[in-house]
Formats: sequence, C-alpha cells, structure tokens
Amino acid sequence: MTSASPTTGEPPSIGPGKRVRLHLAVHLEDGTEVLSSLDDEPLELRIGDGTLAPGLETLLYGLAPAADEHFLADGSLLFGSYDPSMVHRIAYDDLPADFAPEAGQVIAFEAPGGQEMPGTIVTIDEKSVEVDFNHPLARHGLHIRTQILEVS
Repeated sequence: MTSASPTTGEPPSIGPGKRVRLHLAVHLEDGTEVLSSLDDEPLELRIGDGTLAPGLETLLYGLAPAADEHFLADGSLLFGSYDPSMVHRIAYDDLPADFAPEAGQVIAFEAPGGQEMPGTIVTIDEKSVEVDFNHPLARHGLHIRTQILEVS
C-alpha cells in the first residue's frame, strides 16, 4: 500500500532512506541472467542499507510505485571502475586442499579482517590461480529492469 505525500498528494518516490519493495532483473549484454526476482518474492530494502550497490540505487531515485523501467548501464559506473591491481595470483598452497578451480568461477575469499569478497578465477596453471577481485559486473554492459511495488 502506498501513501500519498501530505503536501503534494503524490505517491512517495525513491530517495535516500526510503523503504522500497521492488522486483529487479539484471542481464548481461548477451542476455545472460545475473539476477532476477521477477518470478519470485520481491526485494525489500531501505535505500542506503547496503543491499544494492550505491550506483544501482541511484538509478532508482525518483521512481514511484507502479514504475516499470528498463535501463542500459555500464557496470563500472554502478559497481566501480575496473582496477588491474585487484587481479592477484594465488598459489595452490594458499587454497583449500579440496578446491578445484575453474576459469570463470566466482567464489568467496576471506579478506584480511575477516570479511568475504568475491573473486573470479581468471586463469589456472600448475602452481597457482589468477583471481580478479573487481566486482564481477564491473566490466559488463547491463540491462536492468525494475518494477517498483511500494515506497514508504
């Protein structure tokens, strides 16, 4: 249910701190689905709570309930510019013994300090794997669809 703004009579629109219920779908340029809630439960979040990347949240600003929007976006603008210094070679000795890497695989690594960060396996050789710690979508063009269900 949406309540109108007491001053304008207009439904509230998305902005910092707003609670939002929405469907979101993200596809790569080639059509590969990265994520979609369209056939599932909608996402519920507060803008700025870290659920969505800040650049992705900014795309939603100003949208109101019933909006059904399509966007073309550069992943680097939403998730950060690609940084070649975030590509590292990791020796097999530093990986779990039962780890069987595959090129293109995205896995979680524990960073110093205990937080997890995703890394994409780029190349594999007999002694090590090359891992890209840039956001997996930073180097892609993206097709984004959002359906705004509720804003409060």
